[in-house]
Amino acid sequence: MTTLSDEPQDPQTHTRWSAIVSNHVFWVVIATVVACVLLSIVTSTFATSQNLFNVTRNFAFVALVALGMTAVIITGGIDLSVGSTIGISGIVLAVVMNAGWPLWAGIGMALLTAGLVGLVNGILIAYLDMQPFVVTLGMLSVARSLAMVISNNRTIFDFGPGGNSLLALGGGSFLGVANPVWFLLVFAVIFFVAFVWSRWGRYVYAVGGNRQAANLTGVPVRAITCSVYVICGLMAGVAAILEVGWLGAVTTGLGTGDELRVIAASVVGGTNLMGGIGGAFGTVVGAALIEVIRNSLILLGVNSFWQGTFVGSFIILAVLFNRLGGDRRGE
Repeated sequence: MTTLSDEPQDPQTHTRWSAIVSNHVFWVVIATVVACVLLSIVTSTFATSQNLFNVTRNFAFVALVALGMTAVIITGGIDLSVGSTIGISGIVLAVVMNAGWPLWAGIGMALLTAGLVGLVNGILIAYLDMQPFVVTLGMLSVARSLAMVISNNRTIFDFGPGGNSLLALGGGSFLGVANPVWFLLVFAVIFFVAFVWSRWGRYVYAVGGNRQAANLTGVPVRAITCSVYVICGLMAGVAAILEVGWLGAVTTGLGTGDELRVIAASVVGGTNLMGGIGGAFGTVVGAALIEVIRNSLILLGVNSFWQGTFVGSFIILAVLFNRLGGDRRGE
């Protein structure tokens, strides 16, 4: 008689399942699903269409920037200036449109500003060999200060003749899904394809995996390093445009503290701070988990001052799990 233990097992199936279970992203997905189920049970408001609409829209803003941050971290860098980049890009968009220019001009100037911030970061880090932490920390202050100078530190809520289009772009929806979520889906696919199938993606991982070896094999290390900071800046600009359209107004405080949530989304999603490891899907899921937890704190009546504690703890725990999982990169 044949018992269950006597039946032949497919080694490929076993290996595939082991790989899935050992994947950091798998457990982040499970945690997100469990959190959503529990919140649906213990609260009467989480699973409502309006709350889910808000949750998906809010995490889309963070996830968009986190996609760019993931590219930066994979190369072994960090960008602490993304919150200020959001702020100055939003201010430039508002000032240009307030002056009577059309929407396309405001968007173009906002993206140009965000790209320039990233380019300055990239040049200083890639070509002058300055430390990413120091450069982007300095840019955090510079960009925020310039935003105050450009706007004269005032709130702007009049976007001129293109205002309605801007509000529809950031605050509207399609098929019941907030517009920022559609933008996130498009960019997530673009980043996934770029990371997995493009030469640029292979170079990004090579730079983060072993910079010296990548340089010896002909990878344009400096150009790739510069490019990820430009892309990160541009993604912050995209998020700024959508966020201003959703809020209907912009202040110099726009994006303050967002760098922490963006980095947390990338790290929680499996991106290794030492470089060489990360992906678009994990980043999106990481951003979703953080927003679900943030939303749960609000619904459960927890003081909002605790949000920073939870986000910071997520970063520490994610790094700890990577260490316990056997990653000793950098030792």
